[in-house]
Amino acid sequence: MTERRLPRPRELAPLVKFERPFGGRSRKLARAQTIWELRELARKRTPKVAFDYADGAADAELSLARAREAFSDIEFQPAILRNVADADPSVQVLGRTSALPFGIAPTGFTRMLHTAGELAGARAAERAGIPFTLSTMGTTAIEDVAAGAGANARNWFQLYMWTDRDRSLALVERAGKAGFDTLVVTVDVPVAGNRMRDVRNGMTIPPSITLTGAFDALRKPWWWWDFLTTEPLAFASLDRWSGTVADLIGAMFDPTVTFDDLAWIRETWPGKLLVKGVQTVDDAKRLAGLGVDGVVLSNHGGRQLDRAPVPLHLLPGVVREVGDDLEIHLDTGIMHGADIVAALALGARFTLIGRAYLYGLMAGGEAGVDRTIEILRTQIVRTMKLLGVGSVEELEPAHVRLLERYRARE
Repeated sequence: MTERRLPRPRELAPLVKFERPFGGRSRKLARAQTIWELRELARKRTPKVAFDYADGAADAELSLARAREAFSDIEFQPAILRNVADADPSVQVLGRTSALPFGIAPTGFTRMLHTAGELAGARAAERAGIPFTLSTMGTTAIEDVAAGAGANARNWFQLYMWTDRDRSLALVERAGKAGFDTLVVTVDVPVAGNRMRDVRNGMTIPPSITLTGAFDALRKPWWWWDFLTTEPLAFASLDRWSGTVADLIGAMFDPTVTFDDLAWIRETWPGKLLVKGVQTVDDAKRLAGLGVDGVVLSNHGGRQLDRAPVPLHLLPGVVREVGDDLEIHLDTGIMHGADIVAALALGARFTLIGRAYLYGLMAGGEAGVDRTIEILRTQIVRTMKLLGVGSVEELEPAHVRLLERYRARE
């Protein structure tokens, strides 16, 4: 028979931990262990029109769902009995070291999501030792990002080709003078994607308040306080615009851009050149012949053509064809550090995070971006160690297997 007795108070004390009933933002961020948990914090803190802009995709949002499914369908093949006391997640990307194998992707309207905006991303990236990419449709000026990001920041500039080539060239020159070392030319936006959430929400710049939005605002008073008491939202690289996002893209972006325009940019820009939005092996091969430094396999986060190719599925074929000729980067669907490890194992040199970064920003401003980076860093290092690798260079296709969910019919 087990002898029983009443517990003594001093024995109970270490087992009981009380938390304040209303924790601050920093404590909630610290408790978030995944990007999905940051997303939930972001949803609770941000008005629907802004959250849906970041969270949504085109049409039925199949491209985004399939990209995330592709990562969930990865099966890892770990090696055992390896010395993994230390795992180094750093990589060489475009001639320089990045402390982590991912950077921050270009995003538009960022200060609409949180008033800290692009500066929060740039500063967090500088502390983490990774690149930050400023969008043409950013809400902080090129020069302000350069001045505010920190002395050791590595900034890239993302360019949409305008119908007015002189204005495109002016932006490129401003980025070069501000010390941006890489130009990222996005090529998958000849017209606006059909982003249904934005249409339903009446998404305009600046945000307009509908009756439904007014009720939503009552539940997010601090967001509105920040929005209304800081610098008015505007495109820092563009003229002020009043209208829908789709109208802006239709008026500004050029559907006549061709490979010849990329050759012109290559001659104009002295730094590194990435082409973002590549979705076929043939296009990757053609770009390799133009002298670009790398390509980003991307379907624009599922925000342009719905049912577009899944970048992770495209990756092995592109690596086989042009992996020795240029760097291959990848985005879309990344929600976990293991997603990044899988992409690296299949041959990607680098990855970019968009929504994961924005979820952190909406959840907690600059501190939230820090938390996004830390969550992914922890997940990457843990995954590497469990796979039995001590550096990114040791990752290889044998470490992963793509489980079959969708197979193209011949």
